[in-house]
Amino acid sequence: MLIPATTDNLAMPLPELPPLRPVLHHAPDVLLRAQAVRVVLLDVDGVLTDGGLYFGDQGEVIKRFHTLDGHGIKLLQRLGVVPAVVTGRDSAALRNRLHALGVQHARFGTEDKAPAAQALLEELGLDWSQAAAMGDDWPDLPMLRRAAFACAPPGAHPEVLALAHHVTTRGAGAGAVRELCDLIATAHGRYADLLEQAAR
Repeated sequence: MLIPATTDNLAMPLPELPPLRPVLHHAPDVLLRAQAVRVVLLDVDGVLTDGGLYFGDQGEVIKRFHTLDGHGIKLLQRLGVVPAVVTGRDSAALRNRLHALGVQHARFGTEDKAPAAQALLEELGLDWSQAAAMGDDWPDLPMLRRAAFACAPPGAHPEVLALAHHVTTRGAGAGAVRELCDLIATAHGRYADLLEQAAR
């Protein structure tokens, strides 16, 4: 026998749950460096993707992104930290993904990344002392050298790894960006609250 849905039988309160204790931990010097971050400058290939390029007869038609990274970008937005993309490539797949994530600040098809990033910072009224950057290869070095907090995935070029303040444990296109986002949320003192809100 079916019981008709009413506000009475649908409004049962959820049981109280104990607070979650975050399991992520970061070195104090890394958290200190990330405290001032207000914008995150991201490369795409080799950072938001695994670096593989998928070409067909129509050019680059497919890009693979990770849901962990997408959720991390949304967490940044909730923190009031601006996610921005500076990439040497361009594709419809990339633009569609950034649009779905609400990323409003991007520079496409630029190999000279420092001036492109500088223009983005000026648009936002920010400077390099408030910027984190994540890249994997030589074209990203000018951004990484200037940013207050430079990050790289573990598969990045050795010169990039040597320059990075933080190297993620997760790989490019497999949660590396999410790891950076979680770190910034922790540095801002918001990670535990965001976790608790998500787990209610």
